[in-house]
Amino acid sequence: MQVYLVGGAVRDQLLGLPNKDKDFVVVGATVADMLDAGFQQVGADFPVFLHPISHEEYALARTERKQGRGYQGFSVHASPDVTLREDLKRRDLTVNAMAIEVKSLMDDTPISGDVVDYYGGLNDIHSKTLRHVSSAFSEDPLRVLRTARFYGRYYDLGFSIADETLLLMRELVRSGELAHLSSERIWQESSRAMMQVSPQVYWQQLFEIGALTEYFAPLQQVWSHAQYGQIREIVQTALYFAGQMQLNLSQRWALLMASLNTDLFALKPTETLSVNIEAAAKAINEIGNSAKVPKAQTQFATLFVQQAKNLSRIDQLSAAEKIDLIQACSAHKAPDKLSQLLVTSHVLKLAIQHRQMMLALNSFHAISMDNIDQNLKGPAIGEALRQRRIEHLQT
Repeated sequence: MQVYLVGGAVRDQLLGLPNKDKDFVVVGATVADMLDAGFQQVGADFPVFLHPISHEEYALARTERKQGRGYQGFSVHASPDVTLREDLKRRDLTVNAMAIEVKSLMDDTPISGDVVDYYGGLNDIHSKTLRHVSSAFSEDPLRVLRTARFYGRYYDLGFSIADETLLLMRELVRSGELAHLSSERIWQESSRAMMQVSPQVYWQQLFEIGALTEYFAPLQQVWSHAQYGQIREIVQTALYFAGQMQLNLSQRWALLMASLNTDLFALKPTETLSVNIEAAAKAINEIGNSAKVPKAQTQFATLFVQQAKNLSRIDQLSAAEKIDLIQACSAHKAPDKLSQLLVTSHVLKLAIQHRQMMLALNSFHAISMDNIDQNLKGPAIGEALRQRRIEHLQT
C-alpha cells in the first residue's frame, strides 16, 4: 500500500500558497483495508473515505470510462491494481495531476518531498500554464467551468490557459455537453469563482468561449450586443473592485446582474434590446432558476437593480424618497442590507467613473506633437495639445 498527497495541496505548495484542504490517493488497497483502518466511507459512486482523526479525504486509486453524457456519465473502476499514473491521468489539468508520497495512512509526513509528475505539471507551474492532462478532458463538461475558475484564481500570478486547452473548451461548448451539467454544479463552480480575488476573469473567459449561453443566456445576450459592449467592460471592472474590496457573494452577484438593466449605465436602449427594471428583474429570476442561484442572492440582486438609481443619488433624494427607499429595502428590519446595497452602488458608480477616465486617458495619449501645428512655440504648444485632446475625447 502506498499513500500520496495529490491535487491542489501539491499545486499550491509548489506555488507557495496556503491550502487548507488535503486530498490523498491510496494505491494498492481495498475498501476492506480502509474500513479496517478505521476510515469512514463517504463515496457512493467511488471509494472515498474520511480519515478517523483528521477527517481529510482519502480515495482509492481509480480509473474512469465515459459511458453517458455530462459529468455523471462515467463508470469508475477502483481496485488495488490501479496505478498512481492511471489515477493521475484522469485529472483535468497538469498542475492538478502531481503527487507527493507520504509515510502511511496514519502519517502524512512526506517520505522525501519529491514530486511525482508524469504529465508535465512542474513545467506548467514554471511556465504558468493551465493545460489539460489528456484528451479525456473533453469527456467532462464541468472541466470548462473548473478551468475558467482556476484561471481566475491564478490570474494575478500571471497564469494563462494553453491554446490547445482553450480549443477543447470551445469544442465542449459547441457540442452541447454543458446542457447536461446539473444546475447545482454550475452554481457551485460559479459561486466559488465569484468569491476569488479576480472574479471578473471567470465570467470574461466563459463569455469569450460562448459558455454563458446555456445557463446565463440573458447575460450573454447583453454582453454580446454591439451597443452594450461597454456594459461588459464596466461590470468586469466593478467585479474586480468587488474582489479587491472583499464584497460578499450577494453584492458581487448583484453587480454581475446589473448588466441586465442597461438604464443603470446611462446608455440609450434600442428597440431590439430595451431592458427596463421589470425585464431585468425577470431575467435575474430566469438565471436564478436555470443556474439554481440561492434565493438570497437572487433577491438581493433584484432589489439592487430596482433601487440602483436611488442608491446612486442618496444625497439628492427628498425626505419622502429616503423613507420610501428604506421601506423598499426593508432597511427598518435589516439595516445591514441597506449598507450592503449602498456599497454595491458605490462600486458600480466607481467602475463607471473608472471607464470614463480611462477613455479620457486614451484621448490624452492619442494626441501627440504630430497632431498639432508644428510652428507653435512655448505655452501655445501645451494649449494646442490640451484642446486637441478635449476634441478627441468629445468625438
